Amino acid sequence: MQTTDITCAACGTDFSFSQEDRDFYESKGFQPPRKCKSCRDAAKQNRDGGNGTRGGYGGGYDRPQKAMYDAVCASCGMNTQVPFQPNGSKPVYCRDCFQARASY
Repeated sequence: MQTTDITCAACGTDFSFSQEDRDFYESKGFQPPRKCKSCRDAAKQNRDGGNGTRGGYGGGYDRPQKAMYDAVCASCGMNTQVPFQPNGSKPVYCRDCFQARASY
């Protein structure tokens, strides 16, 4: 197996890029890495905000709770809550009635 040494673009150290690595990258359509594993991991950690999720779209634990508004379903008359302020210009439906209408 042929191994190539690549110089990390971030820290300047050399790292090995094996034929197996090359085959994997090519099968995924990826370009060969420009950074060593530790620099890639550090960049990923910074990009993920340190919580292991991309772009802050993880469990939503750090997002504020969305405001919910009381409404009465226009179809069945049941009290429900919706994530927007109803203004009376359009009918508001509970989850069940909304889903039933969406399947038409």
